[in-house]
Amino acid sequence: MPESPEVQALVEFLEERAVGRRVGEVDVLEFRTVKTRQTPPSTLAGMPITGAERHGKHVALAFSDDTTLVVSLGRHGWMRWREPGDEAPAVADAPPALALFVLDGGETIEVTDAGTWVSLGLHVVDDAIAVPAVAKLGPDPAGSAFSPNDFDVALGGRRKQIKAILQEQESLAGIGNAYSDEILHTAKVSPVVHASVLDADARERLYAATVGTVRGAIDARRGIPIHELKAAKVAAMRVHGRAGETCPVCGDTIRDFSFASTTAQYCPTCQTGGSVL
Repeated sequence: MPESPEVQALVEFLEERAVGRRVGEVDVLEFRTVKTRQTPPSTLAGMPITGAERHGKHVALAFSDDTTLVVSLGRHGWMRWREPGDEAPAVADAPPALALFVLDGGETIEVTDAGTWVSLGLHVVDDAIAVPAVAKLGPDPAGSAFSPNDFDVALGGRRKQIKAILQEQESLAGIGNAYSDEILHTAKVSPVVHASVLDADARERLYAATVGTVRGAIDARRGIPIHELKAAKVAAMRVHGRAGETCPVCGDTIRDFSFASTTAQYCPTCQTGGSVL
């Protein structure tokens, strides 16, 4: 699942390479991706790209004439950059392209989806906020204005598992399954504890871990080619995806726990007082 550090690196790549370029041909190969039927992506042909922004896990490309393409990456979506003459993606077993945006220099932005069902969405709107999922986003821990008060409001006194809240885009924008595991491990908090029972010290640790993990990952991903970002993310994980391996902090065995519709990797010694979930 794309999360804010990798999406931010993607946006910065597009800002450097695509802004100032004009879109020539637009080819949508999977029409289920089109969410604005009155203004399909084909209406962008001939228009210059004037800006690139991230909204949570969404990419927004601004065009002239107050038009914005919002790419909702969903669970398995991503974007590829193809130079003129490139015949194949830069990585093996690359996901299929569902839409193509050919630029005036012959480069192509490919919008891809690796899932067995289409989670990707393409919206052509006047402003990114017109996309409901963007309008509902909570505060973004990557932003300089994100404060402890924003975090406290997101957690509130809710009787809901903290891992679920961290991934809830309406509460905190940009965090998914992987970074929520990393945040909770850093903060030494169980993934299944409810926000309502966290004391002040645990909340402070969680706030610091959330900001530090997200912002640190954004810094670490800058400059990495976009086709290598997924591998870089996987390599950087301390507990997520590491079940059966040794905790780098205490030496205990990292465990896997499934609940609701998600999974968590955690360290019993660091996070649950030695209890195995």
